[in-house]
Amino acid sequence: MRRPIGYVSVAAALVAAAAAGFVRATTPLADLSVPALGDISPDAAATTLLLAVAVVLAANGAYFVVYALAVRRASKRRAHDLRNVLRLGFGALALIGLLGVLTDQWVGVLVSLGVVGFAITFALQQPLLSLVGWFYLMLKRPYAVGDRVQMSEVSGDVIEVDFFVTTLWEINGPLVSTNQPSGRVVTVPNSQVLSSEVVNFSGDGFPYVWNELSMQVAYETDLAFARERMTGVADDYLGDEMADAVDRYRDRLADTAVELEVAERPSVNVVQRESWVELRLRYLVHHRRSTRVRNDLYERVLVEFNAAPDRVAFPVSRSR
Repeated sequence: MRRPIGYVSVAAALVAAAAAGFVRATTPLADLSVPALGDISPDAAATTLLLAVAVVLAANGAYFVVYALAVRRASKRRAHDLRNVLRLGFGALALIGLLGVLTDQWVGVLVSLGVVGFAITFALQQPLLSLVGWFYLMLKRPYAVGDRVQMSEVSGDVIEVDFFVTTLWEINGPLVSTNQPSGRVVTVPNSQVLSSEVVNFSGDGFPYVWNELSMQVAYETDLAFARERMTGVADDYLGDEMADAVDRYRDRLADTAVELEVAERPSVNVVQRESWVELRLRYLVHHRRSTRVRNDLYERVLVEFNAAPDRVAFPVSRSR
């Protein structure tokens, strides 16, 4: 749909440019005794207006055509980025062309834009810093549309990246917890990507994170049995998905200088507390399924523990 609109807009721009050339060559308005606009003849004013319309229509049409051609095989993320880049590029060209037509001083327009831009740099530091942040996002790609990120104290799914702000579909926050959407939309200045940490839950195309499920048991518990049942439940539930994710995780680590020992299957760490023992089941899971997987694992582990009351005891209120 965009490409036909672009072709129509470009055709209209050519018609407007042709009309401007005809008016300039024949001066029909002067022959009709149309009054002048101050020191500007009616034909000159009509020519300038037609050329300005031609510039705007040409930029608009070229944007639609180029965008339609560029996103034919692009993903939603790439299409979003292309749209913003093309808007900025064709918008700047349209502005320069429009000012050049209106003033008929192309060199002066470019010089004036440089001087004005230098002055604006001091007056609009924060918006310009956000624009610089947008360029950084386009070049380095710390996150993109569709990623789940944490920026300073805000977490959410990126739904739009404009020139100045990033829009997030909030998760967690003061209303909810455990990685659940709150329903609120939060805008974050792009400048924040230059001044604070950004956590991407699916950076470099790897959407898995390490999660832990904590269970508290009494000191009388058979720890070897409890650990075996927890890892068995997690292994049965996650299946080969975790093994495949671990292989990808190892491949990702191999491209860096970091050396880590990565368990292929779920594992359990034991932490001693004052009145109980804390068993922490550690596993690799897709970041968008972390809460659901934790809930399911908790229920299944609890069933296993309750089925063996002679080997697993739960802590009670007491002092050791």
